[in-house]
Amino acid sequence: MSGQGDTVRFLHSADWQLGMTRHFLSTEAQARFSQARIDAIRRIGQAVTAHQAEFLVVSGDVFETNQVSTQTVRRTLQALSAVPVPVFLLPGNHDPLDAGSVFRSRTFTDGKPDHVTVLEDNVPHEVRPGVEVAGAPWFSKRPLTDLVADAAATLGSDPATRRVLVAHGAVDDVIDMANPAVIRRAAAEQAIAEHRMDYLALGDRHSTTQVGGTGRIWYAGAPEPTDYDEKDAGNALLVELRPDSATVTRVPIATWRFAAGEFDLDGPEGLAPLDRWLDVFDHKDRTILRLVLRGTISLTTNARLAELLERHRDLFGAVEQWDRHREIVVRPDDDDFADLSLTGFAQTAVDRLRSMVAAGGEQADTARDALGLLVRLTKRTGAR
Repeated sequence: MSGQGDTVRFLHSADWQLGMTRHFLSTEAQARFSQARIDAIRRIGQAVTAHQAEFLVVSGDVFETNQVSTQTVRRTLQALSAVPVPVFLLPGNHDPLDAGSVFRSRTFTDGKPDHVTVLEDNVPHEVRPGVEVAGAPWFSKRPLTDLVADAAATLGSDPATRRVLVAHGAVDDVIDMANPAVIRRAAAEQAIAEHRMDYLALGDRHSTTQVGGTGRIWYAGAPEPTDYDEKDAGNALLVELRPDSATVTRVPIATWRFAAGEFDLDGPEGLAPLDRWLDVFDHKDRTILRLVLRGTISLTTNARLAELLERHRDLFGAVEQWDRHREIVVRPDDDDFADLSLTGFAQTAVDRLRSMVAAGGEQADTARDALGLLVRLTKRTGAR
């Protein structure tokens, strides 16, 4: 059976940030996104069973904030009740163990399953003889010391015990920052060499990341991704500790994903490459996209672009256009109006609006929008 003798096997997770909201999600998509993060707890519980893990550690930011709703707390506790092994939760920078801590709320304390432990100090918890879990909790959003070093200093050297230290924060090797709370990798590795701990289970970085060369310091990453710049999110870590080695294996958990694409809409193909790229995604309802679009296009092409994006937005979790990098220039050309058969006042109005666009200035955007609306209302446009 797993965990007997000198070997211990457990699951390491972090950064659940339950209750997180994303501004670019619709109400319907936000509800599904939130539920997926609760469901991730159940998938982690299933992974515990599948891999015969002895316990689960969560390295901080269990909740997005200490002010999450009671509904989020109760749903979290219900999901945790199905995890079949001891669970150790660490307060992090999003949910520090301060006076208003969610972990001290009546909703949490009254509903917490007996097998769930909040790591409120550095005192080790015995999982079984020879296996311990200790914590380095956050008590405020701005600690003033290296909490890992502080915790390690309280832990005695014990080569016979497999000890996991659960912590949260930035490591100096990973992020260069002038912060008194930064975790010093060299000090952590020294604590490992001194048998004060056998594995440092980190949270805060949402991408799964190994720190240093010992193989015993890891960021688990977020079990569900939260942004586009996360290189390897969506995992939990299966950790096997032996007296002389540590083996860490990624266990995929995520069901959502973030993706970004850049497209130049100039040229003979126009919108076709963008449309093809959007078509190939599977699980569109759980995919969040960010688009960077460039090019000089006509009013007709812009109308087709708007229809194309509208159609895909109905299918995807979200389709964002990154305004800071949007380089689309819409210029009316003769083809936009060739088959409108305008005469009299209508033709005069179009000519005047085109002149306003050509002249630039404050009224150019308004004139361009008016012409675009005219084209959309009077032409049958297609996305392909």
